[in-house]
Amino acid sequence: MKVLYLKSKIHRARVTHSDIHYEGSLGVDENLMKAAGVKEYERVEVYNVTNGERFATYLVKEEAGSGRIGVYGAAAHKAKEGDIIIITSYCYLEEDEVDFHMPKIVLLDENNRIKELKA
Repeated sequence: MKVLYLKSKIHRARVTHSDIHYEGSLGVDENLMKAAGVKEYERVEVYNVTNGERFATYLVKEEAGSGRIGVYGAAAHKAKEGDIIIITSYCYLEEDEVDFHMPKIVLLDENNRIKELKA
């Protein structure tokens, strides 16, 4: 049997911009994506610490090292510039993999710079 587990988390990212007229997705600094082990177009869940909203979308790359976190399309109704969000991805594991699985956790500072990596 497969079970759904946390694959990675980017914790306390600060939204730097939003654009409701964009096609829709979540833009994340490419360096942060690499640190979390997520890829462009991968599905993510987003939890808005500031207002309690939750939504699912997919990732697109923002410029590496820019610290940019952009919320686009309909999701821009759920998060605005300055909001603090948690970005998570999940993976399916076989039961015999569970005890050995460790998610990648990327903790950020107030400028979307990596403060700590846990894996």
